[in-house]
Amino acid sequence: MALFALCTWQVAAHGPLRSFDERLAKALTASSGLGPTFVPSPAAEFFADLGNMVVALPVLAAVLGWVAWRERRTGAARWWLPPLAAAVAMAAVPALVAPAKALVDRPGPPGPLADGSGFYPSGHAATAAVAYGAAVLLLCPYLRHLPTRRALVGAVALLNLAVGIGLVRRGYHWPLDVFGSWCLSGCLLWAVWGLLRRNRSR
Repeated sequence: MALFALCTWQVAAHGPLRSFDERLAKALTASSGLGPTFVPSPAAEFFADLGNMVVALPVLAAVLGWVAWRERRTGAARWWLPPLAAAVAMAAVPALVAPAKALVDRPGPPGPLADGSGFYPSGHAATAAVAYGAAVLLLCPYLRHLPTRRALVGAVALLNLAVGIGLVRRGYHWPLDVFGSWCLSGCLLWAVWGLLRRNRSR
């Protein structure tokens, strides 16, 4: 949460971190053809779209349904708690991101949405991080082998990194928009993980 507060302060106050952020974004988007001669990048667009709610939410919903079914089938006393915790974390994303966007009111980077405002933090990055991250937290207890768990966690981490890079390279967000969302999402996922761990120990 401290990192999120620091990023928010720097963006809102036009601090040196924001200046570096904007220089970095311009360098990254220039290498992908963004700017006055904007050229879409199919790979960047694909990964950016994975942060869309219509993509991420069905994935999480499928995992929620499977875990609820599995827990209830095994007779767990509080079978509803793990899926409920993940669902609440997902619902918290727009509840936290929307006010932050309105408060900071950051203009967009050069690209297809340059005329808009309210880009910090990134809703797509937060949606992807919480949806896919919560799905992994729910699935990990059912994976017996530690290497399999690590592979799944690593795959989702790389997926979220790709989403963030896609959002920046397509000109939808500044890098700090994405990083701030990751910090916020990390707090939500940490809360879910702690609740799941306490539930499992009972």
